[in-house]
Amino acid sequence: MILTVTLNTALDITYRVPVLRPHGSHRVTEVVERPGGKGLNVARVLAALGHEVTVTGFVGGATGRVVREQLAGVPGVSDALVRVAGSTRRTIAVVDERTGETTQLNEPGPPVTPTEWSAFQEAYEDLVPSASAVALCGSLPPGVPVGAYAGLVRTARAAHVPVLLDTGGEPLRRGVAARPDIVKPNAEELAELTGSHEPLRATRDARRRGAGSVVASLGFEGLLASAPEGRWRARPPARVRGNPTGAGDSVVAGLLSGLVENLPWPDRLARATALSVATVLSPVAGEFDRAAYEELLGRVAVTGEVTAA
Repeated sequence: MILTVTLNTALDITYRVPVLRPHGSHRVTEVVERPGGKGLNVARVLAALGHEVTVTGFVGGATGRVVREQLAGVPGVSDALVRVAGSTRRTIAVVDERTGETTQLNEPGPPVTPTEWSAFQEAYEDLVPSASAVALCGSLPPGVPVGAYAGLVRTARAAHVPVLLDTGGEPLRRGVAARPDIVKPNAEELAELTGSHEPLRATRDARRRGAGSVVASLGFEGLLASAPEGRWRARPPARVRGNPTGAGDSVVAGLLSGLVENLPWPDRLARATALSVATVLSPVAGEFDRAAYEELLGRVAVTGEVTAA
């Protein structure tokens, strides 16, 4: 079982419009709702790859009930979400069908009380020993301590369960110091963490700060990985247009599935890159175009070297 943690869960709502015009009125051609938040997106992709996944985090209110009802229909995903008094947030993605570009609106999460945070920590400590890997994903809702991920990383490491951290800002900085096995920042998050806009230098610096391995997501340029076993660059075969929401979450799913399957790093990176592109080609977050994924997998170019670092 792979455990994904989404402290700021959401109901993802995707609107498609023929053309998005600022200040205009729009006729929506399609509406899609899905359980969202980074860890839930990761979980759906992992389940589609054949892995058993348990999701935890916070959920509450009428929106939270919709999230749980929809999760119940996802094969391979088990619900261990912790209820809070506040209402789960919504995220709105508006897709311009003419250009393929997406405008994203993200509501704030519900406030979490100290009692609710303590209840989550207890539930998490019970779940971790049964996991083959843990993913800690996304932003923190109001009320959750900024060092929350650092504590969750330490819990996983104490149980000898590999842990991947995917967040940004101060939660990432503090989480890295707790020595997660893998961190997956995007280029902006990596630069904010290290102060360097040169990706290779920045990944090395992030490892010096405590990360076991660093996989930087460089958007259409692919992935850059720095690990104890070596350094690699994975490039997609072509740039595609579509909805990029959830592409980074598919990278996490590819890395985690490759980790628990004991794949070598180049194969993990090829899978993660192909999944990311196939997610852009899918109309909603947390899903990927399987035919595109299978076709892309053999065309991802992975270069690099094995080192003793």
